[in-house]
Amino acid sequence: MAQPMIYKGRPVVRDGNKLYFGEPTNPFMVVLTVLQNVNDVPSRILVQLQNTDPALAFSNDKIVKEAERKNLFDAFEIGSLWLEKQLAEL
Repeated sequence: MAQPMIYKGRPVVRDGNKLYFGEPTNPFMVVLTVLQNVNDVPSRILVQLQNTDPALAFSNDKIVKEAERKNLFDAFEIGSLWLEKQLAEL
């Protein structure tokens, strides 16, 4: 099995148009969804900080924070900030 990509010390896994950032065993992780591409470059990305509690799998409470960014760098930066802050508060 290939090693996952790492960003700021946390794994990043791609599945289709979604990127999962963080450990699924942690209480929170970031999900980046590419909504639009221009010349095969993501130009519209939905960023969500999600609770990983299985009891919230089909609940609106699963999404803690949400934003949209115009490039992957900005999407990863805001997601990383949210994740670090949320995990530090535990």
